[in-house]
Amino acid sequence: MSSSTPIPDLHSAPFTNGIVQLPSGLRLEAGLTSPRTPSSTSSKLVVCLHPWSWLGGRMHDPVLQYLKQTLLSRGYHVLRYNSRGVGKSSGWPSLTGKQEGEDLRELVHWAMQQIPAITSLVVLGYSYGSLIATLFPQQPDFANIKFSHILLSYPLGPRSWLTAFRSGHYTKALTDLLHNPQSNVLVVYGDHDNFTSVESYDMWADGLKHEVEGTNCGKLDVKKVERANHFWASDTARDNMLQCIQEWVP
Repeated sequence: MSSSTPIPDLHSAPFTNGIVQLPSGLRLEAGLTSPRTPSSTSSKLVVCLHPWSWLGGRMHDPVLQYLKQTLLSRGYHVLRYNSRGVGKSSGWPSLTGKQEGEDLRELVHWAMQQIPAITSLVVLGYSYGSLIATLFPQQPDFANIKFSHILLSYPLGPRSWLTAFRSGHYTKALTDLLHNPQSNVLVVYGDHDNFTSVESYDMWADGLKHEVEGTNCGKLDVKKVERANHFWASDTARDNMLQCIQEWVP
């Protein structure tokens, strides 16, 4: 997905009854929650992407619900949404994730026109959502915005079949993101993930760290949480993950 593709005018995209009408014609079911005491001079926005819809991923995923509260406490407006074909969202899920990446791009630009004076934008993807998050890199018109990515429980093990065997496309998307000097990426995974061994995660994380060595690369932080599985079922592991994210976000 090219970051140079013109962005359509989204001022006319309405948000009524929890539905965002995008210029592409797609309707996305969404929920936008504002912090209790928003700043009068600047705003922060996080966009949350849910797990794979074919296995029941939804915007009301319990992990995203916990994250919402954590991010609200840090003063963020939290935008969660159902991807195409999920809940009340129109369209059909794609096999490769390409269309979901385009949808994310339109939705983020819509949200930034609804919330004034955004100074920090975070795209947070959980599980399959972290794959789609990597398809939305730094944008030319975000020059004055702190733009960050959080990749939670990145589905390294099943990545190939989750994307119709386009694993290489997503590897390149993440590598390109890390090579952008303006990028700021947090990767969080558990050492008891249900789909990816800790050895595979550790080797992958070492490779990512290698990608940001030297000059003209972005910033990368990697956090491994002990006794945490893919679904963050342990209260202790989940609390540690939430604390990690709470302390990391700008």
